[in-house]
Amino acid sequence: MKKIGSFIVASLLITLVFAQEQKNVDSKITHVTVFLNRAQVTREAKTRIDAGKTDLVLKGLTSDLDQQSIQVAGKGNFTILGIAHRQNYLNEFNTPAPLKALRDSLDYTQRQLALENSRKEILNKEEQMLLSNQKIGGANQNLTVAELKAMADFYRSRLGEIVTTRMKQDLQIRKLNEKMVKLQQQINEQNDLYGRNTSEIVVTVSANDAATADLTVNYVVANAGWYAVYDLRAINTKSPVQLSYKANVFQGTGEEWKNVRLKLSTANPNLGGLKPELAAWYLNFYQPRYAAREYKSRAAGAVQSAPAPEMMKEEVAMDSASPAESVADFVSTIQTSLNTEFDIALPYTVNSSNKPTLVDIRNHEMKADYTYSVAPKLDADAFLLARATGWEDFSLLPGEANVFFEGTFVGKSYIDPNNIKDTLSVSLGRDKRIVVKREKLKDFSSKKLIGSNQRENYAYEISVRNTKTEPVKLIIEDQIPVSQNSQIEVIVGDLAGARYNQNTGKLVWEIALQPNESKKIVYKFEVKYPKDKIIAGLE
Repeated sequence: MKKIGSFIVASLLITLVFAQEQKNVDSKITHVTVFLNRAQVTREAKTRIDAGKTDLVLKGLTSDLDQQSIQVAGKGNFTILGIAHRQNYLNEFNTPAPLKALRDSLDYTQRQLALENSRKEILNKEEQMLLSNQKIGGANQNLTVAELKAMADFYRSRLGEIVTTRMKQDLQIRKLNEKMVKLQQQINEQNDLYGRNTSEIVVTVSANDAATADLTVNYVVANAGWYAVYDLRAINTKSPVQLSYKANVFQGTGEEWKNVRLKLSTANPNLGGLKPELAAWYLNFYQPRYAAREYKSRAAGAVQSAPAPEMMKEEVAMDSASPAESVADFVSTIQTSLNTEFDIALPYTVNSSNKPTLVDIRNHEMKADYTYSVAPKLDADAFLLARATGWEDFSLLPGEANVFFEGTFVGKSYIDPNNIKDTLSVSLGRDKRIVVKREKLKDFSSKKLIGSNQRENYAYEISVRNTKTEPVKLIIEDQIPVSQNSQIEVIVGDLAGARYNQNTGKLVWEIALQPNESKKIVYKFEVKYPKDKIIAGLE
C-alpha cells in the first residue's frame, strides 16, 4: 500500500511539473492592410513565459477572421510549436465606451419611467380613497356650515392637485417612452456589430528557461475594404485640375482599429490567384444523367482558390523635407508587381460601424485644356469641360467624384479608368454666356412624292454667340438619322465641315469664338422611303 501511495504521489508531481500552462495575453492592433475586399490585421503582444510548454491565448478577436490566413512570428528565447484557432461563444466583444453610455442611459431612463409610473399609481389610489370616503361624520352627527365648507375645500383642493400632478406625470412618461425608443434604436444598430461571439488564437510555445516573448500575429478578416472617391477642383479656365484621391475605408468586424498604421492596397484577395485551366471540350449526344454528373465535377473544381503569391515591392521615395499640409503628404505609394499600395504614415482610427472613414491618399495636378460643349438638340446650354491628361500615372480606380469650379460645388461625376482613353473629361457646369439656338429651316425642308417613294428634305441651323469677354473653344454635337432598314435611305447633304460618324450618325464641329462673335452652322440631309410606309422617330 505504501508503494502504491508513493507511486500516485510521484505521478501527480510529474503531472504538475510537466502540465502545460495556459496564459491569456493582451494584444493590440498596430497595422492594417486594407484590400478592396477584406483586410489583413497585424496584432502585437508581449508577455513573460515560464520554462516548459505554454499556451498563449489571444482573446477577444473577431469571429470573421480566416483561420487559414493566420501567421505568427516571435522574438525571444522560445520556440513556436503550433497555432490553433477557436470560436468563443461565451465572451462577446469588449463593449466600447459609446455603447456603454447608451446602455447606461437606457437603464437610467427605464428606472425613471418606473418611478413615474409608481408615483402615478399612488395618486390614482389616493384619488380612489378620497372618492370612496365622501361620507362626512356619523349618522347622528350634525356638522356646522364651517366644517362642511372646510371639508369641501379640502376635497376640491386635493383632487385638483392630483389631476394637475397626474397630467404632468403623463407628459413626463410620454417623453421618457420616446427617449427609450430612440436609445433602443441606437443600441440595436451597434449591437449588430458588437453583440456577436469572439474568437481566440492559441499559440503554443516552449522555452528552456523563463523568457520574454514578443509575438506578431497576422490574419485576414472579412467585412472590410475600401473604395475610391475623388475631388476634382479647377480654380479657373487657365489653371490645372487638382485631383484629390481619397478612400472610404469601412469595416464591420467588431474589432476597433484605433490609432493604427493603414496601408491601402488595390489587390482583391477575394478573386483568388490561380490561373484558370482549360479542360478538353468534348461533344457527344445529349444524355441528361451523364451531363449533370460532368457539370458537378467541373463546378467542384472551379471553386478552388489560393492566396496570391508574395509580391516584390518597389517603393517610390518621397521628399521628406516637404512641408506637411494635409494627410496626403504623409502617404507613400508602393508599386508592387501586380498592384499599388498606399502606405499612410499617420495613425488612423477606423471604427467598426456602418459608416466609412474618409482617408486622404494623394493630391495630384493634371494639365487641362478647357473647352465648351453643347448638344442643342437636347439642351441649349453650353457646358464647360476640363479635358485633363496624365491621369494614367495615378493608379486610379472606378469611383464617384465631387466636382468643384471656382470654389463652388458643381455636381457629381464618375471616374472609370477602364473607359477613359487619353483624356479625362470633366463637366464643370453650365455657362449661360454662350448663347446657342437650334431651329429647323422651313425653306429648305420639304416633302416630295416621286414615283413610289417619299422623299423628305431636312435642314437645321445652329447659331452660337459668345457674350464673354474672352475667346472660347466650342464643340457642337448634333446628329442625322441612321437607317436600320434597307428600304429606308438616308442621303447626307451639306454638313458644314462636321466630322461625321456613319455608324452613329453623330456630327461634331469644333469652332473658336472671339468675344461677342457669332457663327451659324447649317446642315442638311434627305430621307427616302416607300410612300406606303410610316417611319417612326423621324421628327
